[in-house]
Amino acid sequence: MRSIFLPKPMLAAALGGVVVLVGFGAQNATADQTSVVSTVAATSDDAETRFLEMADLISQICAPDVSSGVDAAASATVADITAAEPTPDSTLPVLVDPVALTAGEGCAAQRHQLRISRAFSGMNTATYAEMRDKLTSLNYPAARIHRMPDFSGEPVARLDLRVGAEHLALEVTDINNGVMVEAFGAPEGVSVTEVRLEPLLDLPAS
Repeated sequence: MRSIFLPKPMLAAALGGVVVLVGFGAQNATADQTSVVSTVAATSDDAETRFLEMADLISQICAPDVSSGVDAAASATVADITAAEPTPDSTLPVLVDPVALTAGEGCAAQRHQLRISRAFSGMNTATYAEMRDKLTSLNYPAARIHRMPDFSGEPVARLDLRVGAEHLALEVTDINNGVMVEAFGAPEGVSVTEVRLEPLLDLPAS
């Protein structure tokens, strides 16, 4: 078999072409990865925007009567209790007690509970993934949905519905042909997964 010898200038040009092609392929791969990351970020932003629009609408419907001063007093009480709590020495996660919801937050909680209960009515949600997917379809962003330990083999999720200085959060537990939705107040700066709730005695009968 005859070997083909290329002059050095031609050999360098040929090798240069290979480098250019390899570099071009790497640039395409990087561009594709950047595109995927941008798409995921845009989707997350859209989901958060839709949730904030829904939360704002519910907040307007549930706007309290400012003349009563009930919400202001409740907020002051919550702030005083939180400020009075000692700072733990341990760096390990420490469960905290829920805080009281204001009248407006209680109203919003009822509306979220109703729409979630209706959406899950007649459904047997066997896994957390199914519960999360259903909640995201209801305009609750995945970033606001947190997995909790199963209860009697049934999936449990917590929703962080806090906007600004609000405290509203929900715990969603699968039951037979539906879900049970419990509202609670999460202190500022604390993950909803770190709030201590009273354990359920038993699942409701179907």
